[in-house]
Amino acid sequence: MKHAAAGFVIAVLLGSALGTVARGQERGAPVKAPANAARLRRWRDARFGMFIHWGPVSLKGTEIGWSRGAEVPIEVYDNLYKRFNPVKFDADRWAEIAKAAGMKYIVLTTKHHDGFCLFDTKQTDYNIMNSPFHRDVVKELSDACRRHGLAFGTYYSVVDWHNPDHPHGSPGGRTLKPHPNLDRYEQYLKAQVAELIHNYGPLLVLWFDVAQDFDAVRGERVVKYTRSLQPDILVNNRASNPGDFDTPEQTIGRFQMDRPWESCITICNQWANKPNDPMKPLKQCLQTLVRCAGGDGNLLLNVGPTSLGEIEPRQVKRLAEMGQWLRKYGRAIYGTRGGPYRPGVWGCSTRRGATVYLHLLDWDSDSLNLPPLPRRVLAARALTGGSVGVKQTAEGLDITLPKSDRIATDTIVELRLDGSVAGLKPISTGSSLTSGKTARASNVFQNTAEYGPDKAVDDDESTRWATDGGVHSAWLEVDLGKPMQIGRVRIVQEPEFAARIHKWELLAQRQDGWETILDGATMAPTFVRDFPAVTAQVVRLNILDATDGPTIDEFQLFAPEARP
Repeated sequence: MKHAAAGFVIAVLLGSALGTVARGQERGAPVKAPANAARLRRWRDARFGMFIHWGPVSLKGTEIGWSRGAEVPIEVYDNLYKRFNPVKFDADRWAEIAKAAGMKYIVLTTKHHDGFCLFDTKQTDYNIMNSPFHRDVVKELSDACRRHGLAFGTYYSVVDWHNPDHPHGSPGGRTLKPHPNLDRYEQYLKAQVAELIHNYGPLLVLWFDVAQDFDAVRGERVVKYTRSLQPDILVNNRASNPGDFDTPEQTIGRFQMDRPWESCITICNQWANKPNDPMKPLKQCLQTLVRCAGGDGNLLLNVGPTSLGEIEPRQVKRLAEMGQWLRKYGRAIYGTRGGPYRPGVWGCSTRRGATVYLHLLDWDSDSLNLPPLPRRVLAARALTGGSVGVKQTAEGLDITLPKSDRIATDTIVELRLDGSVAGLKPISTGSSLTSGKTARASNVFQNTAEYGPDKAVDDDESTRWATDGGVHSAWLEVDLGKPMQIGRVRIVQEPEFAARIHKWELLAQRQDGWETILDGATMAPTFVRDFPAVTAQVVRLNILDATDGPTIDEFQLFAPEARP
């Protein structure tokens, strides 16, 4: 709302809702601390929210927005709303499911790229009130969230492939409309933003998406207008404006403490409901949440309700299982910050005050060695059960725990220290043999040091080696300084860059040339592979085929038994 009281109302709401507790992440210029810093802090403390993608497309089981004009003809897609009658929709039930999952807020798609509105808008007839259902879904869910102590936010797509004034249309925003009027469309967008805030607010967040055709000037106008209606609202980074936080999509964000972030990830594969869509295992869901918290970010986990308005029972069960885990171990997630250790393959850490929680996710050696903490460990215990041993020396921390006491999902070790760790600089686990070694590359983006090969061997996933646009093959090599035995490689890329690679090989230098250690086609964003031990001093990652310039965040090699 416009009034000063709005800030007080949302603070009370969030105090109750959060308790005590896509594109990929962008590397934009730093922004000033937001005026809503206190509210942003409460949102970060919450750590876990529910994303909901829903609309008439659920009648088809295809992807929302993107299937318009692709799998579903435009005329068919645009008339689905005339049959959309989700008679089993129960806003209180949705809120109860989110709350049982340990989630603290809900973000609903009020308008996706297809232009259909789930709310009672006066700007277009293409909305839920003109469907057979004839009920304001957004109003019912926003009210239910408040009844159940959850914060409520709205997703709103900046693009609109249905509206004739938006320049681009379906399929996928790749067509041009005959008589667009972007200025008029901007006014349409602002009018709907005003409806969302005035009729359903105060809102936790206005979660914009895909600002196709909106430049930074328009984006700034939209964000300023949004804040003029509700000054303390959170805004994400997808309206051609940095907003308050980044939004890595379908991937866990990088460790980043100087700017908030929230990963949006589906519980199945598709955002909208798809019958028999494979669902992620409980271990993957929980470890995704843990790694988000360990990277100092939030998780917005998406569900896609059915055409009848129900969240699938199997998804409800999975969410309830996550909630059961959080009721036991939520203290290691809610209200924490990431660190002090940077995440590694071994796991990650969270911290609050003078307490550190080690989340051991991938650990099969007898002990785990971590770099030194500049605080004395007073006590240690395994929250997940068992007897933990911690030996602290000037060289680091040695953690031991019988294998019978380790939990495959997450073994949590709580360390109580003699002082706060809140202000500690993040500590790299630095267990890779490549850390700080000499690196070379065949190409560097615009020959700038910022994207040099050394950025791929610094054990810092927030830096990267990058090549020029249009480069389709490149190599990155590291000199270990002396012959060393290696048996594992870990390569980290952002998903959009990993998708560029179609053929690669890992080579060890020999006197008479290069020996192939590994090779492959595609490569996952976080690629880890063990191989028979070899001894080498110079190792090269040779990218033989890429659709565009390769970009690598980390290129790490490990001894055969090392578990980073």
